[in-house]
Amino acid sequence: MLRRYVTVDVFTDRAFGGNQLAVVLDAGGLTTGQMQAIATEFNYSETTFVLPPRDRANDAEVRIFTPVRELPFAGHPNVGTAFVLATIAREPKPRLLFEERAGVVPVDIVREQGRVISTELTAPQPLARLAQLSAADVAGCISLTADDIKTDHHAPQVVGVGTPFVVAEVRSREAVRRAKPDAAAFGRILPRDGAFSVYFYTRDVPAAEAPCERQARMFFPGASGLIEDPATGSATVAAAALFADLDSTRDGEFKLTIGQGFDMGRPSILLTRVRKQDGKIVSAHVGGSCVQMMEGTFKLAGEG
Repeated sequence: MLRRYVTVDVFTDRAFGGNQLAVVLDAGGLTTGQMQAIATEFNYSETTFVLPPRDRANDAEVRIFTPVRELPFAGHPNVGTAFVLATIAREPKPRLLFEERAGVVPVDIVREQGRVISTELTAPQPLARLAQLSAADVAGCISLTADDIKTDHHAPQVVGVGTPFVVAEVRSREAVRRAKPDAAAFGRILPRDGAFSVYFYTRDVPAAEAPCERQARMFFPGASGLIEDPATGSATVAAAALFADLDSTRDGEFKLTIGQGFDMGRPSILLTRVRKQDGKIVSAHVGGSCVQMMEGTFKLAGEG
């Protein structure tokens, strides 16, 4: 059986930017072990597998794998998978509904002159604020000093809207640039409340990196050790929800443009939007553009 796949660069409007994603379109009949092996073979930060929905009210079941494990929810896989499915769809829908381990994920489709130009997901779970970490512990994970970590807005904390991450603020763009993952510190500090990864950002963004209002990086354990992700939608939308939760404004919409991947040569632009009502977050969103890169087919050994 030949299975189709498409690869896309996500959170970018140009080839060879953003975060790479492989989308396997004909995943029916694959075992969990086979999906994991295929994701390891692609060796992108994530690979998605598109299956028929369990509930006909939804558009697809989507399973998301890193090279080492399955995820309940992730950002750029949803944005990219929706872009691929909307691009090839015979019937143009304004929204797709994906069944995932974290819940149903709605993804809105933005078109211009009939062409899909961007997609935006809605986080499947409310903001969870979990364990707080010391500045020293987080600094050790990213090879910085405790003085490089800012805590006046918030302490480093595990937060999530479907998948948990450690989120920390760094004082300067220069400190973000010189950060490196430290395997020994990662092994001592993480996982914590389900978080395996450290997402850190700064508000100190030079004019040359406009329109970004934050610059971020994310380190996580991959198949070949600790690696960096060029665009992490699930961490970005969780961080945006945290920022909105910390804001004293009780009602309104909070928008931020966040850059990631600039320091690894894959610049990514992530557009976040968080809505509050009566002091509570009612929805959190992240979206952006995608570029299709490759398409093809594969056949697993032993399949007919």
